[in-house]
Amino acid sequence: MPTKELVYNERQARDLEAEISQIAQALSSDQTLKSIIDGLPELAIEGIRRSLTTDKRELTKKLEAFRQAQAGNTEAMKEQAGTDLGDILIVARLAQNWKQKDLARKLGLQEQAIQRWESERYRNINLANFMKVARALSVEFSAKFHSSEVSKWLAPVDINPVEIQKVLKHARSHGWLDEGDSDDNDGTKRLIRYVSEHVLRYGTPSLLRTGLNVKDHAEDWALLSWKAQITRRAERIIESERPSYRPLELSWLKELVHLSEKGDGPLLAQALLKAHGVLLLIERNIPGMEVDGAAFIVDDIPVIGLTLRRDALDNFWFTLMHEVAHVILHYRTGLAAGFFDDVESAELDDLEKEANKFAADLLVPEEVWSRSPARIAKVSKPIENLAKQLGIAPAIIYGRIRLERKNFAIFSDKIGQGSVRKLFLPEVANG
Repeated sequence: MPTKELVYNERQARDLEAEISQIAQALSSDQTLKSIIDGLPELAIEGIRRSLTTDKRELTKKLEAFRQAQAGNTEAMKEQAGTDLGDILIVARLAQNWKQKDLARKLGLQEQAIQRWESERYRNINLANFMKVARALSVEFSAKFHSSEVSKWLAPVDINPVEIQKVLKHARSHGWLDEGDSDDNDGTKRLIRYVSEHVLRYGTPSLLRTGLNVKDHAEDWALLSWKAQITRRAERIIESERPSYRPLELSWLKELVHLSEKGDGPLLAQALLKAHGVLLLIERNIPGMEVDGAAFIVDDIPVIGLTLRRDALDNFWFTLMHEVAHVILHYRTGLAAGFFDDVESAELDDLEKEANKFAADLLVPEEVWSRSPARIAKVSKPIENLAKQLGIAPAIIYGRIRLERKNFAIFSDKIGQGSVRKLFLPEVANG
């Protein structure tokens, strides 16, 4: 359960208590923790331990807020709810000391209706029913009309026309828009509506945590358009397949790394991640958008988006593991807002540095790398031997050497150039 979501019934509270207990057991018992992280490098283990400590603290805050609300003090839950209208209604119910069945009875409805509405945070309720619930709970809403970040995305006059044409061309060529169109004006309106709906639900660029230096709103538009498309695809998968992510299940990490040895490793990685509740989606970057990968949450499910703008095995595996690091380390401390990464950027904050270290150590443990002759090798044999020892693709080590030496002229034929896009993109495979 991501941090931003409220606990609003006793069943959720019991589930949260069980999760907190599991985390506490893992942190206090070396045996329990070993079952979660067995075989992982030391630096990765330290990162996971820090993440679990943070998880326990944040989940405890959430549980305590619910228990306080049950006792008549809703201040902590009000703070958690913020300005989310659906959450405000849930807090109002708790402030009345009503269970879901009490609200249902007040409205002359079945309890299941309230359960469904609250599970959806009242996002799919019509306005008439929303107002009925608000009146039953003695909640009054007021509105102010002013210039906001959201409004920038609601009117085409506020969007750079050159930029939106670039995005529209990309959207058409990559099948983003459901209906065929030949009219630019109609296509523009539909694209703006599509992105605006995303903004209203998930926020604006100013609210997104990003590792990129966004220079202007035109670049924001491209980035957000891309994210909106990834999100829409993820929503469809989540709705049809109902995946489940369990933060304490990490046994798949070692297997994920070893998949890099296989020719179809990227495809196998996508399947493995999905089996453990993490969606990996490939979506080509819009021209000019400097993004290698992203990680964020859609309906409680971690989603990783990759652009494959650098079509090489070394970049694929490091970018993937970097985003996986965000999922594991920052599930409750940033993933809801999102991470958008240029993995070769020199400007990194603490969370990005942490993800880089985690990814690098998972692929090539520091205690091994620091002693390996491959680190200073000028020929292939020590590198190939180390890759075999670690059970990873040699391209990963060649890529690390190129980066550390800041010499991208060496080993350029060893990084698996041109071998990834064709696995995921039909137009490349058939081209």
